[in-house]
Amino acid sequence: MADANAGANTDGQVDVIGHILDHDYLEVPFLNAHHLIDGRFDLPQLEPILGIDLSLTRHVVWMWLASGLLITTLIACFGRPKLVPTGLANALEAIVLFIRDEVVLPVMGESGRTYLPFLLTIFFFILYCNLLGLVPYSATATGNISVTVALALISFAVTQGAGIANNGLFGHLKALVPGGLPAPLLIIMIPIEIIGLIAKPFALAIRLFANMIAGHIAILVFLGLIIMLRTYWVAPVSVILAAALYLLEIFIGFVQAFIFTLLTALFVSMAAHPDH
Repeated sequence: MADANAGANTDGQVDVIGHILDHDYLEVPFLNAHHLIDGRFDLPQLEPILGIDLSLTRHVVWMWLASGLLITTLIACFGRPKLVPTGLANALEAIVLFIRDEVVLPVMGESGRTYLPFLLTIFFFILYCNLLGLVPYSATATGNISVTVALALISFAVTQGAGIANNGLFGHLKALVPGGLPAPLLIIMIPIEIIGLIAKPFALAIRLFANMIAGHIAILVFLGLIIMLRTYWVAPVSVILAAALYLLEIFIGFVQAFIFTLLTALFVSMAAHPDH
C-alpha cells in the first residue's frame, strides 16, 4: 500500500483522507526524511495551459509506471512467441484465454474478437494499477475518481462507436428506445433512456473507485489503531487483520479489473446488437 507516514500525523491522529488523495510529490523512504522513512520527492510543477493544470501528480506517475510495466511485460512475453509459453508468459496467456473464452465470446459472440484487444488493454491496465497500489510507498491510480471516470468515458465512447458502426447513427439512436411504444410514453421513456445511457459509465467509474479506496482505508484504520490507542498491545491483532485485508485486496484487484471488462463487453454488445 501507499506510505505509512501518510496515514499518521505528529499528533497521533490517523490521516485517512491524506492517504487516498492525490499529491504533487512521491513518498520515498530515507529521502529528505524527517523521521527516517517519511521522505518525499517533489514532482515538477508546470504553469497552467489555458487554465488547465498539467502538472505531474503521484497518481499520474504510477499510471505511467503501470502502462510502461504493462507494455514491457507483454513485449517480453509475447514479442517472440513460443509454441509452449513458460513462466510469466504462461500466466498471462491463461488470463488472455480466460477473458476471450469466458467473457468476450460468450457475451459478444464472434464479433467480439474485434474488440478483444481493447478489452484486454482495459483489463490489464486496471489490474496493473490495482496491484501496484499494494506496493509500499506507491499509490493506487484507480482509487482516483478522475482516472476511473476517464476509463468509463473511454468505455462509453467505444460503446457508442460500436452501436453507430453496426446500426448507423439513426439506427443506433432509434434502438435506444424500445419500439412499438405509444407516442405519449415516449415523453417518459426518452429521458429515462438518456439517464440510463449516462448511468452505465457512471456506475463503472464509481464501482471501481469505491472498491479500490475502501480496502486501503480499512487497512489503514486497522494499522492506525496502534497509533490512536498508543499501545503496542493491539499491534498483533491490527497487523493480522491488516495482512488478511491486504491479501483480500490482491483478489479484489483481479475481480474489479474483471468486472469492469465484463460490463464494458456487455455494454458494447448491447449497443452493437440491440435486437439481442
